[in-house]
Amino acid sequence: MVYLTRVFHLEQVDASNVINIWSGFSNLTPLVGAFISDAYIGRFKTIAFASFATLLGLVTLTLTASLPQLHPDTCNSKDPVSCGGPNKLQFGVLLLGLGFLSIGSGGIRPCSIPFGVDQFDQRTEEGIKGVASFFNWYYMTFTVVLLITQTVVVYIQDQVSWIIGFSVPTGLMACAVVMFFAGMKLYVYVKPEGSIFSGISQVVVAARKKRKMKLPAEDDGTVTYYDPPVKDSVLSKLHHSNQYRFLDKAAVIIEGDLTSEGVPANKWRLCSIQEVEEVKCLIRIVPVWSAGIISLAAMTQQGTFTVSQALKMDRHIGPNFEIPAGSLSVISLLTIGVFLPLYDRVLVPFFRRITGHKSGITLLQRIGTGIVFAILSMIVAGLVERMRRMRSINAGDPTGMTPMSVFWLSPQLILMGLCEAFNIIGQIEFFNSQFPEHMRSIANSLFSLSFAGSNYLSSLIVTTVHKFSGGHDRPDWLNKNLNAGKLDYFYYLIAFLGVFNLVYFWYCARGYRYKTGLQMGGFEEDKSFSDVEMSSKKQLK
Repeated sequence: MVYLTRVFHLEQVDASNVINIWSGFSNLTPLVGAFISDAYIGRFKTIAFASFATLLGLVTLTLTASLPQLHPDTCNSKDPVSCGGPNKLQFGVLLLGLGFLSIGSGGIRPCSIPFGVDQFDQRTEEGIKGVASFFNWYYMTFTVVLLITQTVVVYIQDQVSWIIGFSVPTGLMACAVVMFFAGMKLYVYVKPEGSIFSGISQVVVAARKKRKMKLPAEDDGTVTYYDPPVKDSVLSKLHHSNQYRFLDKAAVIIEGDLTSEGVPANKWRLCSIQEVEEVKCLIRIVPVWSAGIISLAAMTQQGTFTVSQALKMDRHIGPNFEIPAGSLSVISLLTIGVFLPLYDRVLVPFFRRITGHKSGITLLQRIGTGIVFAILSMIVAGLVERMRRMRSINAGDPTGMTPMSVFWLSPQLILMGLCEAFNIIGQIEFFNSQFPEHMRSIANSLFSLSFAGSNYLSSLIVTTVHKFSGGHDRPDWLNKNLNAGKLDYFYYLIAFLGVFNLVYFWYCARGYRYKTGLQMGGFEEDKSFSDVEMSSKKQLK
């Protein structure tokens, strides 16, 4: 946001839309990357190609900062919005760099975690412990990287030089590529098993071909289902459920469905119970997934309008040090780092005694709690912005600066950190636990798709508000002059949408049935088959 407004001289709304559209595209590409990885080339090659794309993107952005021909002339005015914007070449090269980064995200995001998990044999107790340790180290490293990025790198970019600020991550990415390829001889490579979309299509088509078939209300043994042993790559065999029973017709054996060897004569007419239940898992997840889009839209404001507010507030700590506006999101990261150990060691045991659930609360209850914090964050953001605007107007500074500490933005960022601790981490665990094991690349890409939807929704809301909220000689809510606009109304609008989304999420989650199955490889069967969200029967799971 700061680079686009200060170096490329884009207006606030235009810069916000560029960020939202690019972020949305970057969160859409993982779905394509997951498909290519699982169906054709495997996770290692996908990560390799994506790493080179990311490196090219960072090199391109570094060039936009270092070459005078690739960015607008330096502005002498203290108000960057009054300066000339980029020409077509400059804006095109900027978008090219962002495009390379999006391609890189498309391969790295959905495959990095599953590729790491591939290195462990989950049929052994040691392998299961290794996976748990890997997740802990992965997210700890990810958080440390974010902290360094939002503090050291952002400070270099804001206070020292954009050229150095972009060169640092470019050099580190080059080192990461070298280290990734250095371990080629040590990796475990899992071959792609083909597109999961063809398996989903086969279940749907087979069920449709047998749509006129009548199934008994209860499984009384009069119908024979195709239920062979699962593949060696499948870690758990799913139970046959009574939900979405119209899909069960795809697994009903009728005359001519099996060959003499006992295998399906046509996969588009007969599918296994395992394949049918996997499709049911996806159908159950989609409504819950869709409810996460609006709640994530509140998070996208941290990188756009919250930064715009910070630029007009007192960011000094002492007489000489000024906090970069882009570093304020560190407050949310610190909140997560402080709260998660407290949640794990104190709150989970407390709620466990009340609910009898091994995690204290269910995954969907955790996500719903995060949605509530997102709503509260937007309400607080609106109240703080109203106070900031009134103080700035009373101060009468012609540049719009406010005699108010930037740390007044901390409450909304702390609440957003709590939202992430509940909602984001809850969604990650929810998708990875509720998707079938061989679809985990898709699970991770679906999480990114939630962010894509929230980015595009945020861009749509911003554009609509900017276009229709003004008129009759009144500035719009998102005016480039924050004191003339009504940014607090925009925050209230996001909170209002969040309330409706909370009701929709509750409706989707109240009857959700968690995935259950028999763990392969000698471990005990999951006993939570009757686990229905909002059920009156709660048991220790």
